[in-house]
Amino acid sequence: MSAVSSVMEKKIHPLLKVENLTTQIKTPDGILTVLENVNLTMKKGEMMAIVGESGSGKSMTIHSILQVIPKKLLNGYQGKVEVEGTEILSLNEKAMKQIRGRKISLIAQNAMTSLDPSYKVGSQIVEIITSKTNLSKKNAKEKALDLLQQMGIDEPLRIYQSYPHQLSGGLRQRVVIAMSLACDPDLIIADEPTSALDPTVQLQVLDLLKKVNKELGTAVLMITHDFGVVARIAETVAVMYAGQIVEKGRTSEVIFNPKHPYTQSLLKCIPDLTWIFDESKRKQALWQIPGEPPNLLHAMEGCRFADRCHAVEERCHSTKPLLKKGSHTQPDHVVRCLLAEGED
Repeated sequence: MSAVSSVMEKKIHPLLKVENLTTQIKTPDGILTVLENVNLTMKKGEMMAIVGESGSGKSMTIHSILQVIPKKLLNGYQGKVEVEGTEILSLNEKAMKQIRGRKISLIAQNAMTSLDPSYKVGSQIVEIITSKTNLSKKNAKEKALDLLQQMGIDEPLRIYQSYPHQLSGGLRQRVVIAMSLACDPDLIIADEPTSALDPTVQLQVLDLLKKVNKELGTAVLMITHDFGVVARIAETVAVMYAGQIVEKGRTSEVIFNPKHPYTQSLLKCIPDLTWIFDESKRKQALWQIPGEPPNLLHAMEGCRFADRCHAVEERCHSTKPLLKKGSHTQPDHVVRCLLAEGED
């Protein structure tokens, strides 16, 4: 009976749970809090996106989860990060190496930075498999070829025997995705994997990640600045600004009913392609968010977006907003804004 209870208890743990994650780094000008009280929860098989402009804290969030911030730069972590109920911020480097690749795998922004130009593609995939599993080199090669085939590559053996520079950008990204799946992880974190690709290849890579999610049940956490990518791939989305999550909820709800002025501004920045057919719209300037993100070295009493906000009120500069429910009809939709509190 106790064994059954233990199994049931394990099943209710989310795949990834981030609670009040705060990260500080050292700079020549002092200690910088780059993340403040970040909260995320992902269940198995979920597809989530974190969206925001450059410097908002997206990549720092995943680097903190994976604990890959260089020690000479890191001042410390606070909060909790759990993988299936196991707290990992307190793990040593040897234990974290088992988490990376086996439980959580990372697809880097630029495929060429993930691939060693002096080794053939196949050798690199096999090395990952043999270093983290008990498979022999022969079985690892078979798995590598199978992974390349799963990525929709027509000639897996040719790609296996190729050097990275001999492949197109799209093929290199497919290889990197294959590498991320080499040890059958439960979660893939994709850090802007399509930013260096042309639009057609971008769609192919996004559809490939959706296929991996559907057929293998692998959860995907997508880091992006593009709401088009969010709409195509994510079930839920977290919007980040200046090291904080300012809005979070189901993708459709956040896109069609954004509550935070920053989210509204990001969505307004998406060009309206009807200008091609409407001459009057061609004379209208593209929307852009005024000003610059705040300097996090300076203490801020109120909302971090206040100086750039189109709906700012006087209280926004002095009262710190908390992440609260933004809609009674959508309990999972939360927002960090004084103006959105009490709506609906």
